[in-house]
Amino acid sequence: MRASIHSALKQSAELTRQGRLVDGLAVGEAAIKRSTDDEQSEIRQWLDDHADDFTGQVS
Repeated sequence: MRASIHSALKQSAELTRQGRLVDGLAVGEAAIKRSTDDEQSEIRQWLDDHADDFTGQVS
């Protein structure tokens, strides 16, 4: 996954943790829309692996 997509996903998680859900979703959605077909599965895996990043809770 490109560094810009990865950075945007991390920013999306940070905004969501701060209670800025609409902003977080907007950043994440924009990153996903910019991604290539080849990056889609990697993004899905990253989101699965980092779901706790969006809530700030550790499972």
